[in-house]
Amino acid sequence: MPRDVDMEGGGKSDWVRITSVDGFSFMVLRKVAMGSGTLKNMLSSDSNFAEALSGTCPLQERAVVLEKVLEYLAYKNTYEENGSKDDLEHFEKRVPPEIALELLMAADYLES
Repeated sequence: MPRDVDMEGGGKSDWVRITSVDGFSFMVLRKVAMGSGTLKNMLSSDSNFAEALSGTCPLQERAVVLEKVLEYLAYKNTYEENGSKDDLEHFEKRVPPEIALELLMAADYLES
């Protein structure tokens, strides 16, 4: 078993589970999830939120939207320090127009 997966619940794992309203689960690196202000507050070890204790954040977003938000958070984590504005523009081209408004609302809620 990899060292960063905590199956006993005794320590903080490097991974968190993000679940969608339509039943999909995404395993995300904790440092990537922390790119969202909302997820950071939910997962903070200083909080008494159930999400912090379980390492699972249930969100009221469809999986197709949540997947794109998480993709952006991973992209942001990768390019934040050494990326350029061109990198960000390349990501914008990967957003399907049919979910753009829903994605904007989800990003606002998640503070990402």
